[in-house]
Amino acid sequence: MMRNGIKNKKVILAVCGGIAAYKSIEILRLLKKAGAEVRVIMTQSAQWFVGALTFEALSGQSVFKDMFQEGSEASFRHIDWAREADGVIIAPATANTIGKLANGIADDPLSTFMLAVASPVLICPSMNTHMYANQAVQRNLDTLRSDGYVVVEPASGQLACGTTGPGRLPEPEEIFDRFLGCLSPKDLVGKKILVTAGPTIEPIDPVRFISNRSSGKMGFAVARAAEHRGAEVTLISGPTHLADPMNVTTIRVRTAEEMAGHVFQQMENADVIIKSAAVSDYGPKESEAHKIKKGKNELVLHLQQNEDILKVLGQKKKHQILVGFAAETKDLEKNATQKLAEKNLDIIAGNLVGSSDSGFESDTNTVTLFFKDGTTESLPTMEKLEVAHILLDRIATKVLRAAKAPKSTKN
Repeated sequence: MMRNGIKNKKVILAVCGGIAAYKSIEILRLLKKAGAEVRVIMTQSAQWFVGALTFEALSGQSVFKDMFQEGSEASFRHIDWAREADGVIIAPATANTIGKLANGIADDPLSTFMLAVASPVLICPSMNTHMYANQAVQRNLDTLRSDGYVVVEPASGQLACGTTGPGRLPEPEEIFDRFLGCLSPKDLVGKKILVTAGPTIEPIDPVRFISNRSSGKMGFAVARAAEHRGAEVTLISGPTHLADPMNVTTIRVRTAEEMAGHVFQQMENADVIIKSAAVSDYGPKESEAHKIKKGKNELVLHLQQNEDILKVLGQKKKHQILVGFAAETKDLEKNATQKLAEKNLDIIAGNLVGSSDSGFESDTNTVTLFFKDGTTESLPTMEKLEVAHILLDRIATKVLRAAKAPKSTKN
């Protein structure tokens, strides 16, 4: 059961003639790793930069590079591939190909194929800075955007031609992330979603602190998935090694007190609050100004309870949908349902930690969703981005839809 939007999807990767064509190999690898079936189209110019054999070996399928190549499938391949495609990535997209697509020209396998495509298309321009800034190229890109194509802005930096500025093909991971967004439903457009993630750290002295094993991966996955689905997302995260999700307002904090301050400041503007952060329940009553030196055989550390952010949110919430997480080592249902009720949540996602494929630090999770109406839904072990999408599915359908439903009245 895969809900990342790409498992078993038929994806067309189109490669045009630019120095960045070598990056398309990594894009192909990421697509295959995610479980997509990938077919490759190459322009004649692209084959001067990377051989078709490389893409054939990695995709396991022949490359479409000639409209009139021999074979029983050749005559209508452009139509068949277009009809079967769940999504298309053009990377790198040259000025020549962009111009053809914007003006409906069909004179090679790629441009002919594109006229028959009805699925989402991600275009990744890559060229010399001055070429990219040219009015004709920008006009063509505006046309493609108005036609419904998603255009990924090129990165800036020093280019192979020696110029410095926009024109570099974004990194494959960024292109892959934007493509996931293309394939995601846009059912959260207009919604403001606040997500918390990661651990907090409570300082004992300048070099020591109390914390937990949270990596932040689940919360970051929720933020990514919500952005993919069109929401305006704010992510408040404790210390992690994860990069800020694209197009997400990310606020970095360290302590429970800092997280509480930012969450309470942001909550009024949020339609949905998803609190997946593992906030430290306790912190040192006093934090020493200097490093505590080793001396006595025993050291007593006095702790005090931190503010319960989720409980305060439950008490203050008005129109918001409030979702919590419960990481337990035993009695999952008992503890999760108790937390659901005590903190006035609409949904709580519970999981047992301790195994290598679920919970802290893992890329996968095994989650049970507990709903305010008393129903539950157990999910198999899956990647955290998949869990995030299912959680958002339930928020979009079961909770937000119910909130919009007219209230019944008694005669």
